[in-house]
Amino acid sequence: MTVFVTGGAGFIGSALARDLIEQANEDVVVIDKLTYAGSLENLSPVSNSPHYHFVQADICDREAIGDLFRKYNPSAIYHLAAESHVDRSIDGPAAFIETNLVGTFVMLDAALQHWRALEGGVKDDFRFLHVSTDEVYGELGPEGQFSETSPYDPNSPYSASKAGSDHLARAWHRTYGLPVLVTNCSNNYGPFQFPEKLLPVVILNALQGKELPVYGKGENIRDWLYVEDHAKALQLVVKKGRIGETYMIGGRAEQTNIAMVRAICRIMDKKFPDRAPHEDLIRFVTDRPGHDARYAVDCTKIENELGWTQSLDLETGLEKTVGWYLDNLDWVKAVAKDYKQERLGLEAKK
Repeated sequence: MTVFVTGGAGFIGSALARDLIEQANEDVVVIDKLTYAGSLENLSPVSNSPHYHFVQADICDREAIGDLFRKYNPSAIYHLAAESHVDRSIDGPAAFIETNLVGTFVMLDAALQHWRALEGGVKDDFRFLHVSTDEVYGELGPEGQFSETSPYDPNSPYSASKAGSDHLARAWHRTYGLPVLVTNCSNNYGPFQFPEKLLPVVILNALQGKELPVYGKGENIRDWLYVEDHAKALQLVVKKGRIGETYMIGGRAEQTNIAMVRAICRIMDKKFPDRAPHEDLIRFVTDRPGHDARYAVDCTKIENELGWTQSLDLETGLEKTVGWYLDNLDWVKAVAKDYKQERLGLEAKK
């Protein structure tokens, strides 16, 4: 099999690409524009594999994407390319509309033309997986979980653009018959996450003795999913999922942001006891505009139908994540060389 992974130089996409190459021995064509959040450093563990192919391309470029379908004749598409940071979407929504909506349309349209030209079993086996987020459903109260039938209610430019792309994917299945599947995941964490997100910010700031910024009172709740478990789930959906269906992927690990920060502080205390307590570095800062209070997903469907289970509990996953960042500071330096660590997402307050 030859598969496409769009956004494959990013955090989740690179975890998927590495696993497809190292464990599944599939030929993987990574398609990535290499914006600030995408780096070939994320693919260095598989860069010498004969199964690895990289193409720098913009998914909004119809001609380039069409050429790639003709050249590589893929049997499956893992579509992960997206602008994904909520704070950045508040300050600059145009890039999110362009990549997440227009880019998804281009990928679906090119995949449809490719699929229509296939024949027999090859056509029957083709799949297009659209990877999305639980943020499209808005926010939850103190009880309940999002499910595959939850109504859409996005609250940020990012989540609105992803909601639109989900609808496009479903429309291309219902209208044209393209064999599409959709997944919506909870908050990912783990190795290779660009250091603008909460957990790597806290780990790296704690290491340097810098303040640990926490939005509002840190009471916003997220369900935390280890990225390598997510990568396994995506492969199961492509191989065993029912065409036209949506699958929720979560970690069954709800925690407030402040609890996650304190958990990292405790791990750092053990590793650097002379600097303890790291909790003294916590600083509460102005909350994000429109910050959703709580997300949680019910992943019963993928567990029961496809047999997916997560391999790591949250405590073990956090230990591994902190250890990985401390052991890979050269990676941090390489990918974040132009990242100024400035606070984003306050434009709405002006």
